[in-house]
Amino acid sequence: MIHILGKENTILNKFIAQVRDRNIQLDSMRFRRNIERIGEIMSYEISKTLSYQSQLVETPLGEVQMEIVSDKVVVATVLRAGLPLQQGVLNYFDDAECAFVSAYRKNKKDGTFKINVEYVSCGDLEGKVLILVDPMLATGQSLRLVYDTLVAHGGEPLHTHVVSVIASEQGVEYAERHLPSKSTTLWLGAVDAELTSKAYIVPGIGDAGDLCYGKKL
Repeated sequence: MIHILGKENTILNKFIAQVRDRNIQLDSMRFRRNIERIGEIMSYEISKTLSYQSQLVETPLGEVQMEIVSDKVVVATVLRAGLPLQQGVLNYFDDAECAFVSAYRKNKKDGTFKINVEYVSCGDLEGKVLILVDPMLATGQSLRLVYDTLVAHGGEPLHTHVVSVIASEQGVEYAERHLPSKSTTLWLGAVDAELTSKAYIVPGIGDAGDLCYGKKL
């Protein structure tokens, strides 16, 4: 299942436009906050798909039955670019567990690259709902590697929701082929058609990690 939320006319498009805008990007705090807002909006949409159970709530004047999320949620992110997006999701799923994966591109002399994973922090995923956040879904290779790494450490989740601000058509197709089709949902802000020779999305936004936290060496 693929949801491209930017196709609808909602306030989400304002935040996507601002994270794309090269002039607004100069304000890193605003960039991070807009990524966080996108995570909040996507979390609200994801919440509509979860399981609920009735819970009795006592008010100062009486009692009322409320439907409360019953799924156990784990929010996983790819360091470092995914941190603001993860925070946006946690603002809504504030009792969720968290997982972290450090994955990065190691460039080769021939212009290609390899995805390296150096750090994993992950608890039990069995029977839980995994929300895997990464601002950019470019080739899809890092998404698959991160997913496989999380499953190897924590077990098979009940369902996986992938949250990305911008994706490429190639990345979406790759994810469809390599992630479990019956238990994966993609939540995307926008899908762009082009990838450069270095696998950057065009028009995209640039390097999300650098825009959030400054350029790396």
